[in-house]
Amino acid sequence: MTQDSPSPPEQLDFEGDYRPADSANPHALLNPMNIRVEPADVAYLLNMADALNTTLDLQTLLNRTSELVRVVIPYRIFAIFLLNDRTHDLRMRFQIGHSPEAERARLPVGKGIVGQVALTRQPILINDVTAEESYISANPDVRSELAVPLIAKNRLIGVLDIESEETGYFRPEHLRLLTLTASRIAQAIENARLYARVSRQAQTLEVLNEIATELASILDLDPLLERVGQLLRRLIDYQMFTVMLLDEKGETLITRYAWRFGYAHAPLRRLPVTSGLVGAAVREWRLVNVPDVRKDLRYLPMNAETRSELIVPLFYKGRIIGVLDLEHTRAGFFNEEHERVLTTLAAQVAISIENARLYQAVRRQERQLEKDIAMAREVQLRLLPSVAPEHAKAEMAVRFLPARTIGGDLYDFVDYGPGRTAIILGDVSGKAAPAALFAALVSGIMRSAALHRPEPARMLEQLNDALQERKLESQYVTMLFAVWNDETRTLQVANSGAVQPVFCRAGQSHTIRAEGFPLGLFPSVTYDELNVTAEPGDAIVFVSDGILDAENDRGEMYGQDQLSGLLCNHRDQPAQQIADAILADVAQFQGAHDRFDDETIIVLRVR
Repeated sequence: MTQDSPSPPEQLDFEGDYRPADSANPHALLNPMNIRVEPADVAYLLNMADALNTTLDLQTLLNRTSELVRVVIPYRIFAIFLLNDRTHDLRMRFQIGHSPEAERARLPVGKGIVGQVALTRQPILINDVTAEESYISANPDVRSELAVPLIAKNRLIGVLDIESEETGYFRPEHLRLLTLTASRIAQAIENARLYARVSRQAQTLEVLNEIATELASILDLDPLLERVGQLLRRLIDYQMFTVMLLDEKGETLITRYAWRFGYAHAPLRRLPVTSGLVGAAVREWRLVNVPDVRKDLRYLPMNAETRSELIVPLFYKGRIIGVLDLEHTRAGFFNEEHERVLTTLAAQVAISIENARLYQAVRRQERQLEKDIAMAREVQLRLLPSVAPEHAKAEMAVRFLPARTIGGDLYDFVDYGPGRTAIILGDVSGKAAPAALFAALVSGIMRSAALHRPEPARMLEQLNDALQERKLESQYVTMLFAVWNDETRTLQVANSGAVQPVFCRAGQSHTIRAEGFPLGLFPSVTYDELNVTAEPGDAIVFVSDGILDAENDRGEMYGQDQLSGLLCNHRDQPAQQIADAILADVAQFQGAHDRFDDETIIVLRVR
């Protein structure tokens, strides 16, 4: 063609490149291997393109390919080999007429007819395989073979191979058509594989999200590890799985969960981080993927069936807490996709394990705290008198109901000599254990001071001075200290901020208006003292603020008026029945509303 000659029209070949048409036959196309496309072939190629482009399912695509090839080349033995980029061998992905043993075979690139085609990227037609030294016999009846490379975007993806039991069965025309077909088949296969890969990635991400959500809700370590193994099988079809966690010193890996061929199996196994493949993953802070453990000197033979092993460290806040160990009986089973999945999952597993450990530690502390609180309650109840003293002219009763396991209210009855009893009712600021401890301190100081039997006002002054010496920030106590003289039927009362006592006489209620500052707040405080002369039939009640401040569902408080009315209505009953009636009335008033404060009642009824 000269410079002045008109240029023939450019046409698109089946690799996607523009190439000049043959001047001798303007209707013929040239493919990259210079195989001429006759006009009769165009319809076949267009039909093939339409058939291959209508599906992205790889298995369906390979099956259609076999049917389309059969249209132009009648065969009985057919196979499509795809290249494994990681292991660099060819694996039979689709076949017709081959034995199961041949289907499972792995062909290295360069070995056999198929391997040579992959190596040279050139098609091969063998009329008599018995005369070919490189031929690998998988079927003794085979006599001729035709193999072409599958190339997409200049990258080998596999080999299409046809065999016949007749010598010289394949003709050059078959080679030409199959070579023309190969590029279109290769591109369709690559598209299908890409689609399958994206679909798997989307499915993997969905499963990983489900796993992360579920693992976050499991706070017991053993069930968590078992569930990790179950969920992981949705992503990787392993045969053996082990979770090993580092001890506190970071020197030994301890098996916490193991799964073998469908059964949970957790032997007590300890392995120093200085040995084994799992130790290497910890020492080197990286994933370890061994295609064949028999060829790795670091491997410690734990399972005779193991051939390939994948180990991923579990990282948490810049440190390794353990490893996930997967094993399989097939060599080279774990691939890069498995590595990515396990690495992604390991991060969530590590967080879940630490959360479960933290939860277990908290639960242990809670159980210990519950034991301590139970012991504190027992001690508190032993410090509080269980029964009230008896007198000839008066009877007493007490009821105590803590808002929690232990409370901050304190009460006591102290012998003040013949016919005299000190009645003490106090309320410590705060609740639960701190209040109970402070109440025990106050009770101890009060009991010690009571040996000298000071008058009520003087007792409160001494307690206030003692608490000032042992001052605790934000801690104080309100206290009512009264001394009953049974011989004279008199009651001496001093008060340091506690609820004022109420007494009922002849159906009328009255308040003993003794007042004063809480103990422990201010230094050098003095207290007033009131003397009340009782008459037969009088009923006097001392309560903590948990009684008056009790609320119902409408936010209303029980209050002193309701207490006074109930006291007068029950003044003729024994002291114990009066105390029970008050406690029951308060409970009925509260209904389902939670109690927020301790409730203490002391009743003194004059006979």
